[in-house]
Amino acid sequence: MDGFQAYGAGKAGGTFDPLTFIRQPQTVMRILCWLFSIVILGCVTNEGYINKPEEVEEYCIFNRNQNACNYAVAMGTLCFLCSAAFLALDVYFPQISAVKDRKKAVMADIGVSALWSLVWFVGFCFLANQWQVSKEEDNPLNEGADAARAAIVFSFLSVFTWVLHLNLCNITFSLCLSHCAVDGASEESVI
Repeated sequence: MDGFQAYGAGKAGGTFDPLTFIRQPQTVMRILCWLFSIVILGCVTNEGYINKPEEVEEYCIFNRNQNACNYAVAMGTLCFLCSAAFLALDVYFPQISAVKDRKKAVMADIGVSALWSLVWFVGFCFLANQWQVSKEEDNPLNEGADAARAAIVFSFLSVFTWVLHLNLCNITFSLCLSHCAVDGASEESVI
């Protein structure tokens, strides 16, 4: 089993090299997902609520639909926290010695990436639809229009970053399974 890397990590207990960690494709994709969630959250919280000059109460810029802004803020916040947690897991991952625990971490990463791909696809469709049906008279000064468009674009880009991350996780998972088969270990012994 020389050179065997269980689920994308070398032997447990190795030293942590930040440069090697940052250069890994999964780390780059996770940081992009994290940054995109910050952009979406920032766009909606800073300029996503507007009012007419004669109104006091602020409404969501997306067709005055509070649910659109609430969805974007909630998903941006949860995605930010989830990305940060999995980034911490990526740092800790080489220290995990049990192959079963590594497999659970990779499987969780696959599930979370698939979930966020779906969530951001729904978010993109919802925000784009609400922006499309927004009335010009609801925002006569065109305040926050660029932020709304940015939130829509980064929601769209988030779908692709999470799908790419999902593919990287699947590659990691299938490489380990092929290593297990080559080395004579059965999948059941890894589970």
